[in-house]
Amino acid sequence: MTDEDLRKAARRRLKAKSNFWSFLGVWAAVALLLTAIWFITSPGGYFWPIWAIFGMGVAALFAGLDAYGPGRRYHTEADVDAEIERMTGRPRDDKER
Repeated sequence: MTDEDLRKAARRRLKAKSNFWSFLGVWAAVALLLTAIWFITSPGGYFWPIWAIFGMGVAALFAGLDAYGPGRRYHTEADVDAEIERMTGRPRDDKER
């Protein structure tokens, strides 16, 4: 695997981590909105929002597995270098850049 391939893979992994956290925010917002609609229209009745919350939860699980944990929204070259070090198990020298 060339250096450029490693950089592309590291960027993909960092993007997946960022997307995971964005999805969790959307999931929470949708869950709150649907629960509020349920509460306003039929409090104490059948809790139908559970189906959407559960479905999005399954999607969040797979997005989290793809991302391998928390990430950041903006990525610097240092972030990419750190991800490459985690992927290869060896520190990078300034000569390699």
